[in-house]
Amino acid sequence: MTPNTLFYIFICILLFDFLFDSYLTFLNNKRFDDKIPNKLADVYDEEAYKKSQVYKKENAKFSTITSLFSIIVTLSFFFLEGFKLIDDFARSFTDNSILVALIFFGIMMFGSDILSTPFSYYKTFVIEEKFGFNKTTKKLFWTDKLKGWLMSIVLGGGILSIVIIFYQFTADYFWIYTWILIAFFSVFMNLFYAKLIVPIFNKQTPLEEGELKTAIESYAKKVGFTLQNIFVIDGSKRSTKANAYFSGFGSQKRITLYDTLINDLETEEIVAVLAHEVGHYKRKHIIFNLIFLLVLTGFMLYLVSLFISSPLLSNALSVSIPSFHIGLIAFGILYSPISEITGLFMNYVSRKFEYQADDYAKNTFDGLFLVSSLKKLSKNSLSNLTPHPAYVFVHYSHPTLLQRIENLES
Repeated sequence: MTPNTLFYIFICILLFDFLFDSYLTFLNNKRFDDKIPNKLADVYDEEAYKKSQVYKKENAKFSTITSLFSIIVTLSFFFLEGFKLIDDFARSFTDNSILVALIFFGIMMFGSDILSTPFSYYKTFVIEEKFGFNKTTKKLFWTDKLKGWLMSIVLGGGILSIVIIFYQFTADYFWIYTWILIAFFSVFMNLFYAKLIVPIFNKQTPLEEGELKTAIESYAKKVGFTLQNIFVIDGSKRSTKANAYFSGFGSQKRITLYDTLINDLETEEIVAVLAHEVGHYKRKHIIFNLIFLLVLTGFMLYLVSLFISSPLLSNALSVSIPSFHIGLIAFGILYSPISEITGLFMNYVSRKFEYQADDYAKNTFDGLFLVSSLKKLSKNSLSNLTPHPAYVFVHYSHPTLLQRIENLES
């Protein structure tokens, strides 16, 4: 295979991904005006439904513009030999392979972020603001951006440097050491993400004594779930949309409630939502996801080790000097079809897990309260109640609201 042939394979992969996703989006958009199913008729009143229609259509139009802009910029970058330009620029400062890679990915990251920031800003301060969701201040927006950059430099740069050192000193076996590093990092972050990362962006406070905490502790005791860590996060400083999540395992497990969730739902509905999260833990979904992702990562790293040293990958991107970072970019494009397939599988499994967690909440608490909470959360976020099945199959990690209610009522 010639470098030119491989280059056009890259282009075909990028175009196919764009066109396929655009087609799915087109199918989904056509269903915006479909009649709401009878079981969901009480989610929206007439005024709220009209508002949700406008919200969905504005987001769809915005998404089409951003994806079109993204593919044009990406293809232009490929045809104008952007990778070669950045690689040459990085090498003008140093010959050290680690520093060259850090400069290369640093420019790629900052360049991509600079191009996407206007769209993110518009989404936050125009669309979300217009529909009453945005609570983010401009100061907070830019502070979050700066914190994200710093984390990418420290964590991303640190891990990349270690991986390149593994590659330099262990050659074909670098993937094993990288796999061990990623496994350790994944478990560590699963255990301590809420303690180390979340506080950088949000304030977390223990749930205060009262009716809600008593109800949660009573339920936890009933199902034999040891729970000492219940926290409230100040999600309202960025958005009115509500959420709750479970993190960690063992002695580090904790449940985090958004303050917006506490404001939007009744006590029984919040306990029902938490019962769903406890269901994920009891059914060992967190452990399964972690193990599956680690196995998948090991498989991907093994494939990387087979191709990363090939000059063909670098030459296909017009880079004359083969390097780890260019090979990684090229491999990432070639691997993307496999990633799409594994993503479909993970979404399918995730939807099954959501049903199991819903069933657990229904069997150990009350399915009716979970139904009412799901309806309220959907209404408050102006969710799409009539998505296209193909779009759901590819993109949804959760079943649709209708599917979840039918499962809970079965």
